[in-house]
Formats: sequence, C-alpha cells, structure tokens
Amino acid sequence: MSRLCVFLAALILVTLTTFEASADRRVAFVIGNSEYRELPALKNPDKDAGDIASTFRMAGFDVFVAKDLTRLQFEDRFRTYLAAADGADLAVVYYSGHGFQIGGENFLIPVDATLKDPADVEVQAIKLDDMLQQLRSKSKIQVIILDACRNNPFPRKNYWLRDQLIVASGSGLAQVKGSENALIAFATEPGAVAYDGGGNLSPFSSAFSRRALAPNQEIRAVMAAVRRDVVKATDGKQVPWENSSLLDDVFLMPRANRPALPPVLEKIVPSGIGPVALDLPAPVDVDGGAVSVSIESLPALGQLTLDGKPLAMGERIEGTDLPRLRMDAPELAGGQEQVDTLAYTTHNEWGGESQGVLLLRIRNGAGADSKQLMASIAAEQKQAVVERGIRIADAAEAIENRDIEIPVGVGPIPLKLDFPAKDPSISLKLATYPATGTLSLPDRILSPQSSLMADDVDKLRYEAQIGSATPVEIGLQIRADNTSKTATLKLSPSVDPCDRAAGEPLDLQGIVPGRLANEIGDDAVELCQASVKAYPEIARFRYQLGRALLASGKVNEARQAIQQAADKGYVRAVFALGSIVSSGIGTAPDPEQANRFYSDASEKGDPYAMTAWGRTLFNGRGVQRDAAKGLDLLLKSAAMGHIDAMNDLASIFMEGRNGVPADPDRALAFFRAGMERQEMYSLGVLSTPKRVALAIPACKVRPPKIITKIKVVPIPAPRPKAPKPGKRTAAAIPTKPVPQTGRMAWSGNNGDGSEHRSANRGGGENTTSEGTDGDSGTDIDSGTDTDTNSNF
Repeated sequence: MSRLCVFLAALILVTLTTFEASADRRVAFVIGNSEYRELPALKNPDKDAGDIASTFRMAGFDVFVAKDLTRLQFEDRFRTYLAAADGADLAVVYYSGHGFQIGGENFLIPVDATLKDPADVEVQAIKLDDMLQQLRSKSKIQVIILDACRNNPFPRKNYWLRDQLIVASGSGLAQVKGSENALIAFATEPGAVAYDGGGNLSPFSSAFSRRALAPNQEIRAVMAAVRRDVVKATDGKQVPWENSSLLDDVFLMPRANRPALPPVLEKIVPSGIGPVALDLPAPVDVDGGAVSVSIESLPALGQLTLDGKPLAMGERIEGTDLPRLRMDAPELAGGQEQVDTLAYTTHNEWGGESQGVLLLRIRNGAGADSKQLMASIAAEQKQAVVERGIRIADAAEAIENRDIEIPVGVGPIPLKLDFPAKDPSISLKLATYPATGTLSLPDRILSPQSSLMADDVDKLRYEAQIGSATPVEIGLQIRADNTSKTATLKLSPSVDPCDRAAGEPLDLQGIVPGRLANEIGDDAVELCQASVKAYPEIARFRYQLGRALLASGKVNEARQAIQQAADKGYVRAVFALGSIVSSGIGTAPDPEQANRFYSDASEKGDPYAMTAWGRTLFNGRGVQRDAAKGLDLLLKSAAMGHIDAMNDLASIFMEGRNGVPADPDRALAFFRAGMERQEMYSLGVLSTPKRVALAIPACKVRPPKIITKIKVVPIPAPRPKAPKPGKRTAAAIPTKPVPQTGRMAWSGNNGDGSEHRSANRGGGENTTSEGTDGDSGTDIDSGTDTDTNSNF
C-alpha cells in the first residue's frame, strides 16, 4: 500500500504543477501570381500558392490565400490580412510570382502591372519594405518567404524611386535588412534567378512544403534543409538564401503536447480464474501522431500479459495495444480484497509524455461467491459498452446540425457545445477542419490532424477569419471501443453592428471597408455602446463609438471614447486625437500636439497619419522641413490606397517643389491611380480658385466616356447649411466653411480634422478646406482654359 500512496502522491504533484500553456496566434498570407496580363505568364505560382497554403493550414495557421491579384486587390487583401495579424505571435507572407529590384528596393508585381512608364513602379508594384514595416508594427515575429526572383521581363530599365530615376536590376531580388525578430527568405541568393522547375511546383516551393511539416523543426533548420534540397534539384544553379534577425525560435509545426490520457482508472480483477481483460482506453495523441507505452510498475499480485505473452518492467508496446492488456491474479489466500497498481507512461513521436495509473482491486474469484462476482463483472462490462454507445449517440445528436454564430474580430469565441459524454474512454478526432479561421483550445491551436478527449470538447474555441463571411463546418468523429459516429456543426461568421455602423476606411485594425463620417447613421451611438459593453477590452469598439459620438455632435464624450481607445493601443484613435486638437473641435487648436499625435500614429503605420505627418514634414509646417522623409511617407500612404496622399503627390510632381522635380507624367500616374480607386474623385483636385487647364492623354474612366481634356473653372462656395436643431454634425464643427458641390473638390490636408464628404472608400476623411500652406497642393497654373468633355 505504501508504494501505491507514494506513486499517487507523485502523480498528483505532476498534475498540479503542469505548466500553463497558451495558444499562439499565427497567421499567413499566401500569394500566387501566375496569369499576368501584359507580362510573361508563370506556370507554377498558382500551384505553389495552393500547396503552401495547405502546408500552413496543416500547421494550424489562419491562412489568407490569394491568386492572380491586381494592384487594387492586393491593397484590399493585404489590409484585411494586417487586421488579422494585429497582435499575432507570428505573421508570415509567402509570395510566388514576378518580382524585381530597383536601387536595392524589392518590388512584387501584381498581374495587371505594365511598368511601361517611369512612374509605374510607384502606382503599380508592391514595395516589399513597406509590407515588412507594416508587419513589424503588428506582430511579434515576421517571416517573409519569396519565390519571386525570375528574370526581369519589364519593358523599361529606369523608374522613379522617391526623388530619383533609378535603373532597374536585370534579375533577382536585393538583400533585405529586416528588423529585430524577422526572417526574410529568398528562393535564391541576392541578384540570382530562381527557376520554375520541371514539375507542378517550383523547386523551392516543393522543398519548403515538404520540409516545413517536420515536427519541432526550428525555421532556420527548415530553411537549411530546403537549401540542400533545392541545390540538389537544380544541380547547384539555385541556392536559397535568408536574412535573419530572429531572437526567438520559430517552429512551424510545434509538437510539444503530451498524449491525452485519464490519469487514474479503477478496475475490479477476480483472482484465481485466469487472465482478465483490463479494458484500458487507448491513449490519444492530440496532434494525431503515433503513441507508444512503457510499463513503469507491474502489479505485485498478478501477471500482466499481452496476447498471452507476459510483459516485463520497462517494456514498450504500441498505444493501440493498451486495450488488449490482461491480468492473471492467483487465488487469494484470504477472502479480503487487496489493492494493487499498474503504472505506465505514454510517449508520442516528438517527446511528449503522460503518466497513467490503473488501480486494481483484487477480489477472490474462486470462492463460493465467484459465480456471482463473475456475473456481476460481466454485466458491468456489458453495461459499460452499452452506455458508451448511448453516450456517443447522444453526443453526436447534441452536436449535429448546430449553427453557431461567431462574431468576427473579437478573438476566439467559446463554442459552448455542452458535450454530454464525459467518459474518459471516449475520444474525438477532427473529421472536418474549418476552411478558414482558427480552431483552438485555451492551451493550443488545433490542426486538421488533431484529436481530443471528451473533457476537451466544452473548451473548444473558434476565431473567424477577418474578411470572410462564408460559414465553415467542423466534423467530429466520436470514438470509443469499436464504435464511432461523426457529427457536423456549422459556424457562421457575423460582423458586429458597431463595425457596420461606424467602422472607418483604411483602418488597419478595423475589419470592414468602413464608412465616412457623413455616412454614420443616427443609430450608430447606441449600437457601439452595446458593443463596448459586450466587449470592454476591444479598443476598436471604443474608437468607433467615439466616431459615432463625434458625428452626432457629442464632442466631449467622443474625445473621451477616442482617448480610451488610444490608451488601449488603437492606432487610428491616436491619429483622430491629432485631428481633433489640430482643428480645435471643442478646444483651442494645438498644432504642435497634433503633430506629436500624427508622428506617433505614422510610426505605427496608419495611412491617415502618414499623409498628415508626411505633408507637415514636406512643407515644414511648424517643424523642421524634411522633404525627403515627407515624400517617403506620402508614397507609403499612397501605396496603401490613401487617395489624399495620391493627390498630394500628383500636386507635388505637377509643380515641382522642395527639391522634387516637376514631372507631369508622374503626376498623371497618381491622378489615374486615384481615379481607379474612386471614379472621378481625383479629378476634383483640379477644381481650385484659379482658372487652370491640364491636358491629359486619353484616359478611360468608364466606357464609353473618354476624357481627353479637362477644363477647370472656379466654383463659388455656397454658405454652409445650418445643422438641425439639437444635433451637431461633423460638417458643422470646423470653424471654416467647407465647399459643398455635390462631390467635394479635394484641396489638400493640413490634418485639421475636418472631413471629406466624398464617397471615397479608400481615401482619408480628415481633410481641410484651405489647401496646403502658401504653396497649395492644388495651385496648378498652366495658362489658358480648354474645353472639357468629362460630363461629371
């Protein structure tokens, strides 16, 4: 008895001191561009992307997969991915397609790129460093993997890069200097060419998808194995390369879990009647691997056998053998029950272990009451099998055809399945894994191979993928003995009413395309107040409540809600505080404090703040002029789809200012980019107090209309409409009147907080009505007027 007590005490101690684990958030964006429209098509990226996406999905990542992306599609998909990557432990981008370098800067090429003109890189290609900077502000660890080093197929050799015209490299990508805790992997060494190979996958993608699924392999070891495979497959012509500043180990397929096993079971064993089945449940590895069992302590009062053969101390058997173990207990000398133990340890393939104990109650089976005892045991065993079958059927019925609504963008949601079967001999395997999103337990992310014990089911959680409204299914195969039954439930993602009512465009922590301030309805305040109450830790809802309050004229309450969101790390809220203090909404204007807010939010990647702070630096308004940095911020914001930044840049390049040379073709490229994102809006930049004219080459806006010339005439600003009694609108807050001409003419942005009234979904809201300093971004003098055929 003393041996039993000591062992059980040790087992309890191990159980109580189990380390606390948490489920890491891991997201991956996988892109495959094959079908280029005006450049040579590539045969493998489409298949590469599908294979790599499956690899990351098997590893438990929330995978965003996209193929044949245009520039606008890339902006949209990448913004959605950034929202999902916010706060992630590991963010991965995998790109297969055309890519090239200019002046040491790498660019990824959307399928609609032409790259015929010097300014086309800025408005058509995707700058790799911009992507990396955005990920740095979002996630703990960043990994970018590029199979994008084909020969340069582009018609030009020189392109604009900031304020210089740079000759493009003939082939390959440039080395990237990553930030702390980042890894940038290339299909081949800097400046060299990667090959498509002879199979369905490129040599690099094929090797990566094969090596990445090795359990518990650190990513640098994975990349070394990939390098060896690719060098061998290409006869040394292609050598994969990576730059790493990782501080933490990164395991794409972490397998640190222990086999799931009930720690203590109990069994009555009659003595003197020969071997008796112990009915031990098979151990379950939660990651789907094989399990072995080692015997740590044999029963002292009998012999342990497997298929008629005695087992020795320390002997290893397969986990599937455990239910077949039997014990032969000799007849007891006395009639009193005795207690014995069987102790064993389960081992999975990656070093995880769990301890199991079977408490044996030895009773005399050869005495006068033996028949009754044997009958009782047989009846109990039979009843147990029947009851397990009933529990499995009840559990399947409880799960089958359930449809659970899952709010998007609020973290993992408990499914609360109320699983009726708690029998330790019942286990479950994932028969259908959700196509998107993340299925998890509090201590680990589940993958398509995962299994569960019955006690785990009520802890299941699901986090819906941002941007996906399609319902997903989870299939659970419920198993015990030789019985199994599969049940399927549906999970339906839903967007919170506050997000629908008051989400903001280009908000990299938002989950919807967003509304402009003048589009926020009267019910938004109530909806967002309910969301803040339901999810007090979600900063997004506090910020959107602030937007709704500001739109309804409740300035003081709005500032309080926005400040609370900023205190919780919501970046757009920091920019909004800058807009408020800049424009003097409810307080005296404070340009210096506004600039501090803009600078802070700009460093964290907010495109609105980049535009406001970039303009301030470029023009030297209240700060030391830094035209180079200001121009760079405007270019970064424009690359993220901010139309105000595009218009600023068009104005700068049209006139030539602060050391940036005039280039009407470059200006036109940004006007066109703005039109692509919002029809005629960017043409409004020409509607200024001066009478100007700009001849624009034929530029299709909407068939069959062809714009060949544009005449700009002065439009008098009508008096602002008085707000309705009892309600202040955002239009009534600015101290200077904002021209209302149907669609507002764009006129620059001092970051003063007044808002656009355009239908712009991709541009900024917080724009002023007075141009930019003395050298307005819209003062374009070109001489005589010309006719227009635009028919706005």
